[in-house]
Amino acid sequence: MSAAASDDAQIARLEAEDRRLRFDRFEHADAYAVGQLIIELASTRALTITATVWLGEQLAFAGALAGTSADNDSWMRRKAAVVRRFDASSQLVRLRWASYGVTAPALALGLDPAVYSFSGGAVPIRIGATQVGVAAASGVSDEVEHALVIEALEGRLGLSAR
Repeated sequence: MSAAASDDAQIARLEAEDRRLRFDRFEHADAYAVGQLIIELASTRALTITATVWLGEQLAFAGALAGTSADNDSWMRRKAAVVRRFDASSQLVRLRWASYGVTAPALALGLDPAVYSFSGGAVPIRIGATQVGVAAASGVSDEVEHALVIEALEGRLGLSAR
């Protein structure tokens, strides 16, 4: 499979994932449960993770495992800004821009890289099609962070793992 075909397949998978992860309602208790699940999953896998869940602009959950730092908090805020602006997971947005040959989207778009990070690990929380929050993780690779957040959202929705 060519790199372009592989990227297209990943983009299609992430778009399908987004369509599947829809809540009927999402409240503070849900935010706490999702954030706690991200931390628990990471802990059982010996991953160093920080996790956050926002409802709108309110930080409803924040948790960190040993080995993380305030830098991880900054990464999550910047990845969440990408999710809010582009209404898609930060991993999907990153791959879409890469498929166009754009390796530094913040600079290409004139966006402040101190505000926006085009890195995986932040995922929109939706009620129906409407974005109502963002769940994020930071501390390992883009792919692992994204997968942890997805697994936690799937768990809260009662969906089987991918």
